[in-house]
Amino acid sequence: MKDRGSLALALEAVAGVAVERDRPLGELTTYRIGGSAALTVSVGERTALVEVGRILAAADVATVVLGRGSNVLVADTGFNGVVLRLVGDFEAIAIPSVVDARVIEVTAGSAAPLPVVARRTAAAGLGGFEWAVGVPGTIGGAVRMNAGGHGSDMAASIARATILRLGGASRRVEVADLGFGFRSSGIAPEDVVLDATLVLRPREAEQAEAEIDEIVRWRREHQPGGQNCGSVFVNPVPGEISAGALIDGLGLRGLRDGTAAVSEKHANFILSEPGGAASDVVRLMSRIRAEVLDRTGHDLRSEVRLLGFDVEVAAAAGARPATSAGH
Repeated sequence: MKDRGSLALALEAVAGVAVERDRPLGELTTYRIGGSAALTVSVGERTALVEVGRILAAADVATVVLGRGSNVLVADTGFNGVVLRLVGDFEAIAIPSVVDARVIEVTAGSAAPLPVVARRTAAAGLGGFEWAVGVPGTIGGAVRMNAGGHGSDMAASIARATILRLGGASRRVEVADLGFGFRSSGIAPEDVVLDATLVLRPREAEQAEAEIDEIVRWRREHQPGGQNCGSVFVNPVPGEISAGALIDGLGLRGLRDGTAAVSEKHANFILSEPGGAASDVVRLMSRIRAEVLDRTGHDLRSEVRLLGFDVEVAAAAGARPATSAGH
């Protein structure tokens, strides 16, 4: 990054903004490995974010929004750019006090954790977002990648989202214009998700909470703990052919590369040892993708965003580099 000091000073001059130099990023991800960011900028309200966006756009510096880091792998050498963290106001969840209508809209900020939103709406007697309790990300990241599970996803759960173009203005975008696909959206790299409006329905709180408990039980039974980012590869034919089944069918459970290994419990999870190397994880991803392509013909695409890695390394792993404003 050119002239990091001047950029840091300009960002620090914005009220309500915290700037950290060379902050380790592993602790901000579920993999808990990887290097540091040149600058980590925490912003707690929209006016400050607009000004920060103007500064970053003028500086033409690589910028990535990082939520809970549940689908991000940071390179061991770190990221020579700006990591933007949304906090404060962006964690707000607005639930109406009256929930007797047929359809209820709940607005959740970009930084609101999905499990928290799921539990709070269920406790308020609202159904439709129970599935999100098992997804360890934030609203913003979930909108960007159309996160989903247990028979639903963000495309089926929201009415609209508020999007900010870095260096520009914010706008409300209806669900039909968000370009949702399976684990993808049409949100541009330079856009930041500010919030999403969920469309929910009245439901007995006990029923909604019981469904949440069942989802949590199922995930604990079928998915591993430890340092991982959840499912690594997207199912090549959703509802018909799963990435985990392909990997498992080739006998790759337990396959190891240095400090990284395919989970014995679920073949689409790659675990890292404490203090492990991100290079081991990405190399194992590449080996799995090559093996599956060679032996089954399915070219696996990864859900994981690779931060600080070369484009060629990301391509070999079937992943996309985390680019400007990507959650």
